[in-house]
Amino acid sequence: MKRSWIAMIAAGAAMVSVVTTAQAESKIGVVNFGRLLQESPQGRAATDMLRKEAEAKQNELGNLQASLKAKEDRLTKDGATMTADQRTRAEKELRDGNRDLQTKTTEFQDDLSAHQNEIVGRLQNELGMVVQNYAAAQKFDLVLAAEGSIVYATAAMDITNAVLATLPAVAAAPAAAAPKPATSAAPKPAAPAKAPAK
Repeated sequence: MKRSWIAMIAAGAAMVSVVTTAQAESKIGVVNFGRLLQESPQGRAATDMLRKEAEAKQNELGNLQASLKAKEDRLTKDGATMTADQRTRAEKELRDGNRDLQTKTTEFQDDLSAHQNEIVGRLQNELGMVVQNYAAAQKFDLVLAAEGSIVYATAAMDITNAVLATLPAVAAAPAAAAPKPATSAAPKPAAPAKAPAK
């Protein structure tokens, strides 16, 4: 019996040694894509381009808004001396101009958001390829993004096939029977007391 325990302990120690050695040989890295987007030359160039596009459109909208403000001030100042037709036309022109400004502002925001998503998506793909090439060149087994996704992994790190191999047996195993609730037996009536012997 003592020898059996010694053998089990030795086998367990060997398994721990193998796992520890495998972990020690694995090279794992983490990359922060937020920093890559902000601090890389590609990311800074994309940010500058988007900012210049936004500034140009904002200047255009600002000029339109200033023009409408001037018309509104003129209507407020000269409205009392205008004819009814002139005032009606000026008010309609002001309403149409404000509506046009709102439409262009919404379109600008939607276009900017769509273009930004397109640029960032393309840049993320480009940076992802750079990270994968670096990981392969530097012999990394696994690279995780700080945001939580896997960027790169060698085939040795992928356990999907091993897990898939266990699933048929799991699916075929009968479900464990649910334990039945314990029922307390009703107490038996007490036996009648014996009469004392005379």
